[in-house]
Amino acid sequence: MFKIYTKTGDKGFTSLVGGTRISKSELKIEAYGSVDELNSWIGVLHDQLINDSRKSVLKEIQDRLFTIGSDLASEQDKNHTKIPDLFEKDIEFLEIQIDQMNENLPSLRHFVLPGGHQSVSFAHVARTVCRRAERICIRLNETEKVNELVIKYINRLSDYLFVLSRAMANDLGIEENKWIPRT
Repeated sequence: MFKIYTKTGDKGFTSLVGGTRISKSELKIEAYGSVDELNSWIGVLHDQLINDSRKSVLKEIQDRLFTIGSDLASEQDKNHTKIPDLFEKDIEFLEIQIDQMNENLPSLRHFVLPGGHQSVSFAHVARTVCRRAERICIRLNETEKVNELVIKYINRLSDYLFVLSRAMANDLGIEENKWIPRT
């Protein structure tokens, strides 16, 4: 029987793909941990009934996020494990999905506040977690090379999640929660 606990992280350290042990407080761990959190939120979106027709797209996004997490968790110079690649076509896939959803949405004339329906709110939470993951990856890139496609994909994914929140509201017949500043 395989035990899920190894006890090797009990002192606050973990291993990268490649074997190096580092503190769990390192920015690299924060980066792939945030991507993992984002992947969990995409799972929540996947499980929303309103997204039945989008399940394959959301599953594809989860697969790509797992690829990104693997890339962020690896040491390029020490890693002998084959990590799946991320391609420009993965970003183009998101752009196609964004454009298709946008075709059926009213023009955006206001900032949109999160809310209106629990499912829509989940999409906004995923979007904000995505933005945080992007910021962390950019900060990590200041000290060690991060694959530029990783940052580009996460940036485009946050756009996708914003448009998804609008599409979900539209599909649910929910009026968007517009931000109208006080005058």
